[in-house]
Amino acid sequence: MTAEQTDTAYRNPVLNADWSDPDVIRVGDDFYLTASSFGRAPGLPLLHSRDLVNWTLVGHALERLEPEAEFTTPRHDCGVWAPSLRHHDDRFWIFWGDPDQGIFQVNAPEIRGPWTRPLLVKAGKGLIDPCPLWDEETGEAYLVHAWAKSRSGVKNRLTGHRMHPHGTELLDEGKVIVDADRIPGWFTLEGPKLYKHDGWFWILAPAGGVETGWQGAFRSRAFFGPYEEKVVLEQKDTDVNGPHQGGWVRTPSGEDWFLHFQQRGPYGRVVHLQPMTWGAEGWPVLGDDGAPVAEHRRPDLPPQPPAAPATDDDFPGGRFGRQWQWTANPKEGWATQHSADGLRLTCVRSADAHDLRRLPHVLTQRLPGDPCTVEVELRLDSEEPGARAGLAVLGDAYRWIGLQRGADGTVHLVHRFAETVAMGAPPTPSGQWGKERDADHPRPAPGGRARLRVEIGAGARCRFSCDTGDGFRPSGQVFAATPWRWVGALLGLVAVAPTGQGHAGTATFTQFRINAPAHG
Repeated sequence: MTAEQTDTAYRNPVLNADWSDPDVIRVGDDFYLTASSFGRAPGLPLLHSRDLVNWTLVGHALERLEPEAEFTTPRHDCGVWAPSLRHHDDRFWIFWGDPDQGIFQVNAPEIRGPWTRPLLVKAGKGLIDPCPLWDEETGEAYLVHAWAKSRSGVKNRLTGHRMHPHGTELLDEGKVIVDADRIPGWFTLEGPKLYKHDGWFWILAPAGGVETGWQGAFRSRAFFGPYEEKVVLEQKDTDVNGPHQGGWVRTPSGEDWFLHFQQRGPYGRVVHLQPMTWGAEGWPVLGDDGAPVAEHRRPDLPPQPPAAPATDDDFPGGRFGRQWQWTANPKEGWATQHSADGLRLTCVRSADAHDLRRLPHVLTQRLPGDPCTVEVELRLDSEEPGARAGLAVLGDAYRWIGLQRGADGTVHLVHRFAETVAMGAPPTPSGQWGKERDADHPRPAPGGRARLRVEIGAGARCRFSCDTGDGFRPSGQVFAATPWRWVGALLGLVAVAPTGQGHAGTATFTQFRINAPAHG
């Protein structure tokens, strides 16, 4: 869904879905944005805009997560954290931290690739949120990163390195250049973005935690410090909690803008656009004197038609659009290409068929931040008893509605849910986190077909319904979508079968649509 806008103004958020930890650059007249993708594949989404308000998804920079063996099963909150996007030496560069592996880098001659395979620039636990800088005046290169206490025992500080200009290795052991334990009232300093401007090294970095934090700016005449700091964006008396972590970009006419996220529970981290100026003492001023704006004059850029990352899909030839991601590295055969429209998913045999959170072959896209209605048509082709497929709202708790083949060969409509898993709780002795339960009584689905619907209202409250030939009928209770720890809830398409021998058949999804609710 497109950002709210007029010919002269826009309303925040400009990306109303979970485009977490955004970073942005300009190359010529084009703006590009990337975001965290955690454990989903493909990763490192690439968005394009000409006006900073209307964005489209043009691809991904990371086909598969590495090391591949670490991501054969879902690791929803791990993987790609807080990437930095830069353009240097006629190439696009993305650096990111995997909190369990270290700092990775990929690069490409064009935004659409081909992108190199990930290079591990620095191995280590808890190394997150890296950002490079090539100093065009001196030819030197630098990198700054933060720390994840959950892996390293360290947080609230930024470490700086000299970097080889080729971006392939770091040239020293690193030095703490900002220790926020020494700044009264500051905690959880992370997410640094590094710039050189007006003779200063600038680090724009958030602190204070995801839901309640603020945006800080640090400056020094030398990369290794000392740095002085200032809070440049905070909630104040607005309803935008924790407005922080993002990137600064300058338009061709010299206007400055800042893109950052706001944590919105099950919707994840939505993206806001703030005006940016420079104050009398040379510090950046974000938003309305340091408070986030809800509405503002549009950037001084050529008018563009309304646009937003794609959501709908007819799956031509069995191929799915770039808005979809698997919940782990995919295997060949999960989706089958063919000559007609429709997504043909294999009913993958799994010992974890009882828990969608543990399945690597759920095909997902972001939950929209606006009220909407999600619909898809499903045909269960599999003859395998126990094979099932459906439409899910997937998070730490989940609910799905779909079709299942019975032992007698008939197909029934089923609606199931699983409750939230306690953070860090081990599986039960049977190896399960808690079996999913029926949210409604199964009922016949003649011909093995159904149209599935989820109406998503305020607060991500979801009402499920289905049409098996006699019109849409509601099913079960209202479900309040839940996020993962760092990731918003997801919409998912899934096909699964119990363990056994041989191919378990397929399910076909057609006409996936997300529509705004009708008014009146």
